[in-house]
Amino acid sequence: MTVGELTKYLEDWAPPGVAWERDNPGLQVGSKKVQIKNIMLCLELNDEVLREAVKKKCNFIFTHHPLIFKPLKKIDIQNDPLSKSIHFALKNNITVYSSHTNLDFTADGVSFELAKTLTLEKISFLKEASGNQFKITLFVPEINLDAVADAVFNAGAGIIGEYKNCSFSTRGTGTFKGSSKSNPAVGKKNNFEKVEEIRFEFIVDSWKLNQVIAALKNAHPYEEPAFDVIPLKNVNVNFGAGAAGELNKKLSEKDFLSLVSKALKTKVLKYSSGQSKFISKVAVCGGSGSDLLDAAISSGADAFITADIKYHSYQDAAGKILLIDAGHYETEIMGLNPVLKRIKKILPEGSGIKVFKFSGNTNPVKFYKQ
Repeated sequence: MTVGELTKYLEDWAPPGVAWERDNPGLQVGSKKVQIKNIMLCLELNDEVLREAVKKKCNFIFTHHPLIFKPLKKIDIQNDPLSKSIHFALKNNITVYSSHTNLDFTADGVSFELAKTLTLEKISFLKEASGNQFKITLFVPEINLDAVADAVFNAGAGIIGEYKNCSFSTRGTGTFKGSSKSNPAVGKKNNFEKVEEIRFEFIVDSWKLNQVIAALKNAHPYEEPAFDVIPLKNVNVNFGAGAAGELNKKLSEKDFLSLVSKALKTKVLKYSSGQSKFISKVAVCGGSGSDLLDAAISSGADAFITADIKYHSYQDAAGKILLIDAGHYETEIMGLNPVLKRIKKILPEGSGIKVFKFSGNTNPVKFYKQ
């Protein structure tokens, strides 16, 4: 299996196109043509991860946080830690790949896994994505409809939630008159033609638009296919931010804090109390998700767990919702679990490829106890 084959499989689930616009997911160092030996998964890359990768003969490292986030101004392998890591990876033929906010915004990604870790049920997005889809309406002879439909569906169009190949068709009459330079698939040039056609409509995510249009044109019989591309403001049920779910039984604030502490393996939680005496519905967002506080309150959640919360956010939440900062690392590290499961599903039988999660802890935050 090549790096390209594996990353395409992962990107079908967590496409880079859904990532935050200032993010940098995808290939960080190396080549997609490399044959994979073994795989290392980590939240972020450091010297310890690289050394363990070499020890376990891993030539592909999957990170959640991108190794390269800001544009590089120089490669100084003597003084710059990032440059040293890049140099070490290249020297040891290690390819590094990142899936960051695209993994955050994907169903069964980081926030969904955080919700599952907290034993939540009936999990859904806290805030669905919107404004990142288009509707394509095209006109095609009925005899060619199946071929065109197969082409656009195979290119990634027509996905709504758990349903694929979603579309709508109506019959009508198309008209055209080709010039002397035209080469019509139906009728004759310089002749006004009427053709029975199918109006075929479907949606497509913005990051797949170009490839779907290319597939459409390639499969369509007409020299100049007629189609409309319409931007949508609909919510995209396939992607979103955060997650929300329900506990199987109500818990007091104290008992819920204990649950969070034990589930996330942390003895330090910062929080402000909400209005509910008991916790039933819970919102979560792995990593820095305090921007979703209003969405959590509006959803009717009794508690919201995330990280990197500012002082004034606690003030905004006080008396409205139990707001908990459980740590950036602690609310994201479980996001490697679904990646591990998915990779194991696609590994060729008998390939001998092993998948490891980094055995150490890359959390730079330490706690002082007096």
